[in-house]
Amino acid sequence: MPVITVEGPAISTDLKRTLVERFTKTAREVYQIQEIVVLIKENPLENIGVNGELVAERQRGA
Repeated sequence: MPVITVEGPAISTDLKRTLVERFTKTAREVYQIQEIVVLIKENPLENIGVNGELVAERQRGA
């Protein structure tokens, strides 16, 4: 069974539900199977760096 892993910032449970539903729908269409696993890994913004800067600091304007 396919496993889809998504890593990103924290989101609400409602948004997670939407994300899981949409990934599952698309994967079922492509793979033509029903069993799809979606893993959501949330990363605090202070643990994410872009272009040499922490995202948390970029958002604070530091």
